[in-house]
Amino acid sequence: MITVSKEDYLKAILEAESEGESVISARLADWLKVSAPAVTMAVRRLRKDGLVRVQADGHVRLTAAGRKIARKLTLRHHLIERMLAELFGMEWWKVHDEAERLEHAVSPDFEAKLLAKLGKRGICPHGNLSEMESPASRRRRGLQLLADASPGSSYAVSGIYERDRRLLEFLEARGIRPGAKLRILERNYDQTLTLSTRTGNISLGRAAAERVWVSADPHPSR
Repeated sequence: MITVSKEDYLKAILEAESEGESVISARLADWLKVSAPAVTMAVRRLRKDGLVRVQADGHVRLTAAGRKIARKLTLRHHLIERMLAELFGMEWWKVHDEAERLEHAVSPDFEAKLLAKLGKRGICPHGNLSEMESPASRRRRGLQLLADASPGSSYAVSGIYERDRRLLEFLEARGIRPGAKLRILERNYDQTLTLSTRTGNISLGRAAAERVWVSADPHPSR
C-alpha cells in the first residue's frame, strides 16, 4: 500500500533530483521538515517496497516503480495549482502550499476531470511544466538562472522555485513573478544584482537569484 507519507518521500526525491540536488537522507530531512531517524525508517520501507535504491555512498535513487508514483503525484499537484490559480484566482505565491494539502485527497475521477479541463501541457502559476525538469533540461530550452544573467540585458521571468513560500512573497513584493519583465542594471561586488522591475530599482542577493529562471526578452522596450 502506498501511504501519504510514502508519496511525499517519493515526490520529494523527484523534486530534489530536478533541482540538481544530491538526494541523501539529510537533504530529505531538510526538505520534508522531519527528523533524520524518521527519514532513515521511511527510506528503509521504501527500499523494501522496491520504490528506491540506496547506493553505497548513501545517495537515494528512485526505481522505475517509485518514479512512476512520484510523477503521478507531481502531475496531480500541478493540476491543483492550476485549478486554484486559473479557476479560482488564488495568488500564484499561495497555491503551492494549498496544493500540498489537497493533492492526497483528490480522487482519480476528479483528477481526470481536472486533466480534461486544464490539459496536461500547461504551465503552473510558478511558470513550471507538469514534468519535473533538470537544470540541464531548462538550459536546453534556452533558459538561464537569473544569478548568471548579463548586466545591461533584459529578461522575462520563466519559472521560479516554488517550495519556499517566504521566497515567493519576497519576490512578488519586488515585481519578480512568472512572465514579469526585468532589466539587469549592475552586478555588484558582493554578487548582488541591481534590477529594474515594475516596482522600481531593487537589489537581489545571489541566493534568491539562483531560484529564478529567465529567458532573454525579445521585446525589451515593451
